[in-house]
Amino acid sequence: MDRRRFLLASSVIAAGIAVSSSGLANFAPSYVHRRSRNPLAGDTSPFTLGVASGSPSADGFILWTRLAPEPLNTNAATPGGIPLQDHRAGILLDYEIALDPDMRRILIHGTTRAEAAHAFSVHLDVTGLMPDRPYWYRFSLGAHSSPVGRAVTLPAPGRPAAKLRLGVTSCANYERGFFSAYRHLADEQPDIVLMLGDYIYEQVERNRPVLRRHSDDAVPTGLDAYRRRYAQYRLDADLQRLHATAPTLVTWDDHEVENDYAGDWSETFTTPNAFAERRQAAYRAFYEHMPLRQRPTAGGLRIHDSITFGDLARISLLDGRQYRSRGACYRAPDAGGGHLVDSITCPELLDPARSMLGPAQEKWLQGNLATSPARWNLVMQNVIMAGLGSDGGGKVVAWTDAWDGYPAARERLLRQLAEARNPVVFSGDIHSFWSNDLALQGGPVVASEFVTSSITSDGPPQDHLQGKLDSHAHLHYAESRHRGYSLVEIAGGALTTHFRAISDVTDRAATCSTLRTFLIEDGRRGAVAV
Repeated sequence: MDRRRFLLASSVIAAGIAVSSSGLANFAPSYVHRRSRNPLAGDTSPFTLGVASGSPSADGFILWTRLAPEPLNTNAATPGGIPLQDHRAGILLDYEIALDPDMRRILIHGTTRAEAAHAFSVHLDVTGLMPDRPYWYRFSLGAHSSPVGRAVTLPAPGRPAAKLRLGVTSCANYERGFFSAYRHLADEQPDIVLMLGDYIYEQVERNRPVLRRHSDDAVPTGLDAYRRRYAQYRLDADLQRLHATAPTLVTWDDHEVENDYAGDWSETFTTPNAFAERRQAAYRAFYEHMPLRQRPTAGGLRIHDSITFGDLARISLLDGRQYRSRGACYRAPDAGGGHLVDSITCPELLDPARSMLGPAQEKWLQGNLATSPARWNLVMQNVIMAGLGSDGGGKVVAWTDAWDGYPAARERLLRQLAEARNPVVFSGDIHSFWSNDLALQGGPVVASEFVTSSITSDGPPQDHLQGKLDSHAHLHYAESRHRGYSLVEIAGGALTTHFRAISDVTDRAATCSTLRTFLIEDGRRGAVAV
């Protein structure tokens, strides 16, 4: 304990401010939490949006909350119900980090700042902790305390690790159903949850009945409206429970900004300057509601990231939207988003300079895979990678919004995967479960791909998926009639993926069952159904 106390006292950095070492290792019952004064008017708790942890490392993590006593307040001068004019310097609040879920053995306590410029959100950077163990945390302001959340540190890179349990989610449309899948995933007690895009939806349904109406009953295009959309989702009890239960690594797809946008290019042909302003507002709101280490800049927000879980797994989380090239043969009036093209009438499709990830992220991923010390190398990203188009008679037919629309870039990535140990790709976006082989053109299988279904978003017609299965030998399973998530377990020399299905997204008390299970053995390329 003496060594631990020394490390904690000398190494912990929170929110860029050195944390005082006084009382850091005081486990005595005499510890009294002295609460900061609450400068906010009224008796409503400011912790309406819950807590979250993310970016875990071997010695720390990011802790998140956002002060919002009135989370859906529509006045831009009072985001979350807090007057900017009265709190331009931010608001000081307290935090505690403990060794037990009852918060009796407090390890670290201190003060951090909710930033006015970022809607009074907190991104507390905690370092100096011991590796490979859980910690529990909470925030407080005056008489109000947040829910208790659970965070974890990872086994140090290269150190022995026996098992890992992951949750994988995608595509949660608030209007289409309840988030009971998040509740069931929390019950699975995953070590880490990977969220692969469409955490929110910007769209508003006008043609069909909805279960819950989106905030403002309008599509967000500015910062305040995006903030309210995130706040509405964060108010959901099942989502709050999942974030409090497990750390998350989060990437985005398109609906965090606009359907089917690609890099700087809008689906609706919005002028470049206007779309850049909208995208920047959406990225800023994303940051304000996620446990992220990187901060937004004038050029965007870096979200691609990597963690290494001892010698067992390295996870590369990709950004498949921000840096991608414009969709092939992008043109008004009806080819701004995903559309079918062929390489005869659209030779741009095959241009090797086009990229899904952008040159810098491609290079980063190559290095990340090449230097991995882990037995399993997982690539987590937003859209289906396996080919669903056709390639014959000298003509390639492809849907532009998925990896099919960037065939040269996909081939480059598959060559990188071919050199990696036990590579497995996880994807989202298509609102259905898939198990696929990934192979170089005309070559052997280099990796497996598992696509997770949506939390609530409606799936495509099953007969369409069956047609793909019938015409492509590398596709082994496709099911669009069930919503849910994927549970991934690595242990005993194998990776096992369970497709978990929700009984009915319109029922708050929906049940959960295993739809199908697939296994990959260490050293083998390709999955088998169990």
